[in-house]
Amino acid sequence: MRGRPIPCLLAMVLVALCPGASAAPDPAVAITYLGNAGWQIDDGKVVILVDPNLSQFHSQGTDNPQITADDPIAAPDTAQIDAHIHKADYILITHGHEDHMLDAPYISKKTGAVIVCSDSAANIARAYGVGELSTPEHTDLAKIKAQKLIVVRGGEDFQFGSFSLEVVPGLHTALFDKRYNDGYWADSTRPGLKAPLHESDYAEGPNFDYLLRIGGHQIFIMGSMNYIEREVEGLRPDIAIIGAGSDRKQVYRYTARLMQALGDPAVVFPTHWDDYGIKPRAEALKQVAAFVDEVHAASPKTQVVVPDYFTATVFK
Repeated sequence: MRGRPIPCLLAMVLVALCPGASAAPDPAVAITYLGNAGWQIDDGKVVILVDPNLSQFHSQGTDNPQITADDPIAAPDTAQIDAHIHKADYILITHGHEDHMLDAPYISKKTGAVIVCSDSAANIARAYGVGELSTPEHTDLAKIKAQKLIVVRGGEDFQFGSFSLEVVPGLHTALFDKRYNDGYWADSTRPGLKAPLHESDYAEGPNFDYLLRIGGHQIFIMGSMNYIEREVEGLRPDIAIIGAGSDRKQVYRYTARLMQALGDPAVVFPTHWDDYGIKPRAEALKQVAAFVDEVHAASPKTQVVVPDYFTATVFK
């Protein structure tokens, strides 16, 4: 899985991400896996998080405050977050489910990071005091610009200082034997939510992929095991973070079509394959190995990197 030669245009170095660890000097882009569909992307100037869910590493035992009822309160594990997240400038949210959105409001308030998300996911952030709705009565431009929310609808292509970001309309994983859309998980969150929130408050809302241009690289980012082919056709990332959970098998020629649409990226990172940290890593690795084989069959020259948690892959 990791023994294939690395493409010559990319040099990669693994660096442990922990307090006090020494990093590679002046990396162009460091990409770090945070578990589930969570990532940290750092060009030495700006730190961008994607769907951070450090709370998945909370104890799975009976002391877990979330295992209390059919629809428990969903509380972020602030100790886990504080142990791993020390700086963030932006948080990209692919959709509003708990395992993608739960930790974002706390991280935003802790670091000052701006959350980029749908209006549905923004209702969750607002419930925790991040941002507020702009109304005709709220016309102070300075106050609006200072808000820690950027609400997107899909199709935007924004410039942010040292990086740019295209918001690509996407699709959620086809769960429940393709019956996912017939249920409340596929709905949007209602406005006016008040914290603390229950698991059922974390509805999907619109689903996005992202094309992040940073440090001389183009990084395609997914948070689910599905996509709209016509929306990704013609994108040419050199790095792609691709949903690799087993439910990708619900989608016709999932991996082959995606690799072709993206022009066979030089490097692929699988995402959303570790079953929320519940399964032993060895078992989860067996599951993702099939995805690695699919990528190699569709695009033999592509390097697939399955990183350890909290370990950066540095692209120079």
